Amino acid sequence: MLGTHDFLLFVLSGLLLNLTPGPDTLYIVGRSTTQGGRAGAVAALGIGAGIFVHIAAAAAGLSALLAASANAFTVVKLAGAAYLVYVGISLLRSPITPGAAIRGGFAPVSLRQIFVQGFFTNVLNPKVALFFIAFLPQFVEPAALSKATALLFLGAIFNLNGTLWNLFVAWSSARIGGGLMRSANVARWFNRCVGGLFVVLGVKLALTSERSGL
Repeated sequence: MLGTHDFLLFVLSGLLLNLTPGPDTLYIVGRSTTQGGRAGAVAALGIGAGIFVHIAAAAAGLSALLAASANAFTVVKLAGAAYLVYVGISLLRSPITPGAAIRGGFAPVSLRQIFVQGFFTNVLNPKVALFFIAFLPQFVEPAALSKATALLFLGAIFNLNGTLWNLFVAWSSARIGGGLMRSANVARWFNRCVGGLFVVLGVKLALTSERSGL
């Protein structure tokens, strides 16, 4: 199918990988729990848009360049780490207002800002780029007429499944966490926990070498 092989295995592997939590999932859960399912869905769509950048880069060979160049990897890694820390600190500093307690504690954030934060949380993670260049080619036929087309096809399928899962995470997080977030104290501590985790992830990413596991 479009120069690919073992398509069902690819779909199953992709679904299992999407179930593995990471910064993207954490961001969606945080926004869904504290600002509702709509905010979580927008976060999921922002992350999906970011994944398309990695897919295009993999098809164009840019991810291979990133994997081969230690300097390029370091630049993207540090930018991504700084952004994760920035998001974490912004959550830690989010004030709790009487109105925000009902929404879950976040100071009002526009859906546009949520989308952009989700987008850059994904795009600035070099491990995602390396993941696509390592995972997708395994399911491309060596004799494929257009390997770029095959990579784009596989990437689109992976992103579609991943976005559907992320939308489910957003919906379920909003339903489970909505009641708890009515308490200002719970909302405040949830903000601090999510923000702290983002800071930890940012520091961990900054200390990661290009040879570390994905």
